[in-house]
Amino acid sequence: MTRVVMGMVAAAAVVTMTTAAPMAEQAKPAAAAPAAVTPANTWTVDSSHSAANFAVKHMLVSTVRGVLGPVSGSIVWDGKNTSSVTADVTIDVKKLSTGNEQRDGHLRTPDFFAADQYPTIKFKSKRVLPSANGTFKLVGDLTIRDVTKEVTLDVDAPAAAVTSQGVQRTATTATTTINRFDYNLKWNSLIEAGGAVVGPDVKVTIDLEVTKK
Repeated sequence: MTRVVMGMVAAAAVVTMTTAAPMAEQAKPAAAAPAAVTPANTWTVDSSHSAANFAVKHMLVSTVRGVLGPVSGSIVWDGKNTSSVTADVTIDVKKLSTGNEQRDGHLRTPDFFAADQYPTIKFKSKRVLPSANGTFKLVGDLTIRDVTKEVTLDVDAPAAAVTSQGVQRTATTATTTINRFDYNLKWNSLIEAGGAVVGPDVKVTIDLEVTKK
């Protein structure tokens, strides 16, 4: 009798071990996906030390200045040759500010940027035109609202990179002038002397600080 009981216990143990093995294999966690690799020459825009400013004439006599919104994105540059530069930059126009809440609210409406429907301005470069003393022109597509047009940015020579706590930093400034009517920013009101309350030409200045680890 004892031998029979021991045999039954041994058989049960074998069955348990046999069925547990596949379950253990199934319990193994899935392998983690490989982390995305950032190209060695990619610099990240430091949003807290960058700005996209604009200036436009008001009633032909004064200049209204403001900030289009926080800047984000990336720049590819080998750190030496400006002809290697490419840029992919986004501006959050929902946070546009001129220091006047009523005016800012109007600028976010469909009369101008329609920020609820088109919350960002985008620039994506296509080619570089080198100039003298390290300056260059960066040609690319500028998208405002639902309109994309080619523009040329005049870019200062990048500042000499500095390294702090293992992070490299450099900076530059880019400027361009656009006609707001080209991008469906079509609100207009005429003054008695003739001419628009808001001028057609908008000067844009982008101050960029970028970092790379």
